[in-house]
Amino acid sequence: MQKTIHSFIVLLFIMPVALFSQPLHQSREFTRADTLRGTITPERAWWNVTKYDLEVNFDFNKKSLSGRNIISYEVLSAPAGEMQIDLQVGLDIDSAVINNRLLDFRRDGNAYFIKVPGDHPGNGIRQITVYYHGIPRPAIRPPWDGGVIWSKDKNGNPWISVACQGLGASVWYPCKDHQADEPDSASVTIVVPDTLAAVANGRLRNKIQNNDGTTSYTWAVVNPINNYNIIPYIGKYAHWHEDYTGEKGKLDCDYWVLEYNLEKAKTQFKQAIQMLHCFEYWFGPYPFYEDGYKLVESPHLGMEHQSAIAYGNAFKNGYRGTDLSKTGWGLKWDFIIVHESGHEWFGNNITTKDVADMWVHEGFTNYSETIFTTCEYGEEAGNDYVTGTRKRIQNDIPVQGVYGVNQEGSGDMYYKGGNLVHMIRQVMNNDSLFRQLLRGMNSTFYHQTVTGKQMEDYINRTSGIDFTKVFDQYLRTTQIPTLEYKIKGNKLLYRWADCVNGFNMPVKVKYGDAYWLHPATQWKTLKVRQKMGAGAFSVDRNFYINSRQLK
Repeated sequence: MQKTIHSFIVLLFIMPVALFSQPLHQSREFTRADTLRGTITPERAWWNVTKYDLEVNFDFNKKSLSGRNIISYEVLSAPAGEMQIDLQVGLDIDSAVINNRLLDFRRDGNAYFIKVPGDHPGNGIRQITVYYHGIPRPAIRPPWDGGVIWSKDKNGNPWISVACQGLGASVWYPCKDHQADEPDSASVTIVVPDTLAAVANGRLRNKIQNNDGTTSYTWAVVNPINNYNIIPYIGKYAHWHEDYTGEKGKLDCDYWVLEYNLEKAKTQFKQAIQMLHCFEYWFGPYPFYEDGYKLVESPHLGMEHQSAIAYGNAFKNGYRGTDLSKTGWGLKWDFIIVHESGHEWFGNNITTKDVADMWVHEGFTNYSETIFTTCEYGEEAGNDYVTGTRKRIQNDIPVQGVYGVNQEGSGDMYYKGGNLVHMIRQVMNNDSLFRQLLRGMNSTFYHQTVTGKQMEDYINRTSGIDFTKVFDQYLRTTQIPTLEYKIKGNKLLYRWADCVNGFNMPVKVKYGDAYWLHPATQWKTLKVRQKMGAGAFSVDRNFYINSRQLK
């Protein structure tokens, strides 16, 4: 007979877990379109994006847009004859120009292939200008369903933005739509009616009143940025500013909200400074001092748009007024301010080359919620929070996705990913070193795109502990390891089961006294001072495992 003594698996309480972005389809039969989007094709490999200079006019009445993107790039190798530019169906390229020369192009679904000149030079920075127009895909239920958001505020004013993580930035502008290649800088010019304001990433560089009842706002970032992070916000906005004295000096903090929400926003957004203080301590300096930090009220829940965080949490604590951990701690702070800002370090500063490794973004950012809870309310509150989120783990498919086809893994990348980071912290058993690890990640991979393997190797190297089998278990399988044990007099026998070959994660238990066990898949023995009953045995709650007593 087997008796389950300790289990963290809760299968009741199932709900959507990809809470903050559009989850990609979970098909196992991939199409040519998946490969064109998710692979560095020959038509992508020979050139590297250095800058986007985007100008777009949004027509609220027609739900259409038109504009152009000047794409600066360097030539890495002999051109493949064509350049792949992504632009999703609904939008059409009107023309593509290099050095005043109109170029021929063909379309293959959401990708255009532009024929580059045979005498295309191979040195220095080059530019191609792509003109386009059309009716982009509308977002029906953003941010889970991506596209352009055509909404109105409660006073009937147009309120427009875009949600495109997962779906891709090519839903609203032509680009090289792959996470492995970020522009080193970008500018966005948005043309809007004079009655509205336009906000985007970085700093406002120019505001020009045109002679046709419109105003052009130009915003720019000087740091590398994800395609899906470049986002416009158009609405009847009010603005205020404050300075934060951080690790790199003065950080400009700006807040843009609908005019009628100004006063309650000023109260709620005080949490931003608390968040910056906590995260800079644990993760290192805010990664984009040159571009500033912004919260912008959005017509959807939220997103980690670099230096212009989308905020739509109704100025409530928790996640839309609820506690995702069901412990009470999640109602003491604003989920969107904390979570989406955490992405400035994990997702925006450190970006994965392939969405299959999105656990790096979401696992560490999920854990930023625990870090913030700990900063504000202490270690046990943080432990309560992270262990409380386990009931949301579904273990449906592996956390790591399929490479090369724009396919992320399970939505468990959030809660399971956060609990994985928490267990790494427990096994390290040294918060000073763990803090060095987090800060070191953000300095070592500063403004870089990385692979999941790079992050795993870095953690192993920096911690001095080989977590390879732990990563294999929690990222690449859906099994939760089980600590099996037997009690024989004053001896405790134990081993790992339901695990990958060679699984060897240490675990902290209590059996009268507290012990660190180092189980393997073969039986090991711990001799204690006196015979104790099964009720004396428990696994430390900070480990996301099962336990099972055998006779």
